[in-house]
Amino acid sequence: MTTKKPGTARGDIFVAPFSAEQMVGQTGALINGNAGDPVWFRPLPSTNLQNADFKVQTYYDQGRRRGQPVLTWWQGTLALPPAYMNLPAGAPEPGGCYYLYDTHYRLLKTVFAHHGYYPDEHEFTLTRRGTALFLASRPVPMDLTPYGGPKNGAILNTEVQEVDLATGKLLYSWNALDHIDPADSEEPASNASSSDGVWDAFHVNSIDEGPDDQLLLSFRNMWAVYDIAKRSGKVRWQLGGKKSDFTFGPNADFYWQHDARFRPGNRISMFDDGCCELPDGAPEQQSHGLILDLDFHNRRATAAKTYYHKPPLYSPTQGNTQALPNGNEFIGWGQSPYYSEYASAGNTQGNGSRNLLYDVRLPGSDISYRAFRNEWTGMPYYPPKAAARATGRGNVVYASWNGSTQTRAWQVLAGPDAGSLSVVVEHARRSGFETAVRTGNSGPYFQVRALDAAGKVLRASHVVRLSR
Repeated sequence: MTTKKPGTARGDIFVAPFSAEQMVGQTGALINGNAGDPVWFRPLPSTNLQNADFKVQTYYDQGRRRGQPVLTWWQGTLALPPAYMNLPAGAPEPGGCYYLYDTHYRLLKTVFAHHGYYPDEHEFTLTRRGTALFLASRPVPMDLTPYGGPKNGAILNTEVQEVDLATGKLLYSWNALDHIDPADSEEPASNASSSDGVWDAFHVNSIDEGPDDQLLLSFRNMWAVYDIAKRSGKVRWQLGGKKSDFTFGPNADFYWQHDARFRPGNRISMFDDGCCELPDGAPEQQSHGLILDLDFHNRRATAAKTYYHKPPLYSPTQGNTQALPNGNEFIGWGQSPYYSEYASAGNTQGNGSRNLLYDVRLPGSDISYRAFRNEWTGMPYYPPKAAARATGRGNVVYASWNGSTQTRAWQVLAGPDAGSLSVVVEHARRSGFETAVRTGNSGPYFQVRALDAAGKVLRASHVVRLSR
């Protein structure tokens, strides 16, 4: 944690660490507190498995007017060279899915894609209709010679799919290849030679629903954002790319962008990666959060607010810009191992520390596709954990409860046998993910109880025996 100032929004941090290089620790879904301590971690058994788009959403079950908070994420394997070179780097391998977990960390739903497409890590969004909108992709065989690629090649196509969460039934789909010309891609088709002939012409990486039955789609490799009429499937307007319907004011253009979102008042936000592998003549720019004003009368986009980092960051891939309830902006820096929070006004290039309230660097080369700040109350269905160890200065009892957000203190019980325990430490303040409590009691049997802010017992651990 390199910066921590007053004024940050409420909530914890949601990341899904992985690495294309040497992983520090384990991949999985991770909630961190503001001080950097883990709140909940669901590790994966292999670093070849990854999670992505890990966040809090609201699940509107059928028949319920009020939704329930849930955790959602994608799980699967990404094509990351040198292990996987059958698809463009970062594309999902077959076999992935999406998960919904409740506040007790129990699995509610598993969601799969249709039409032979693979669930894509880039987007999984719940709607008030009790449905899920997500991206799914698969290679479609195609002669790529008209685009400068191999004859027996394929294009990595993307579908927007919407499924009913109660039944799993596909309700809607929109196919990129049916509506977008791959010739407009900024990704050379010749690069397919490094991914078994598959060309990543589109690389769709976000969906957002608008107020007028519209979808906002970010096509990274087109350098463009498209507004789609959901019912007809037609492109209403295009921002950026080779056929932009808008011109751009100073600092408003973008490259390789991610996470395009509608904002109030004819604004949209995104994460502008802005760097790396640019064609001749395109100036490289620092990665940053970007909010644009769209003037539909004059068809002009202007930069309303920007969010830069100090030191400057250049993220070739990934990233997001999240609007927080208090007006702040939370930035996940994608392939750069940081996440940050800024006061609403933001800053400009060269002033990356201005309005910076919170900044964290992940270890080593670990990164997270997106990072979010969300409010979450977790009440695990499983009990707390306890361990007891003899030391030269008495015994130490260790207490933890993975995922509990209500535990504020611990009570320690001890006794000569598992059936004869009494309280020996009334109130030990929780000091992090694992709290160590010293006691002069010889046990050798111990138990811990989790206490909430009012001192009420939430739940007790199993009884454990002293180890030496």
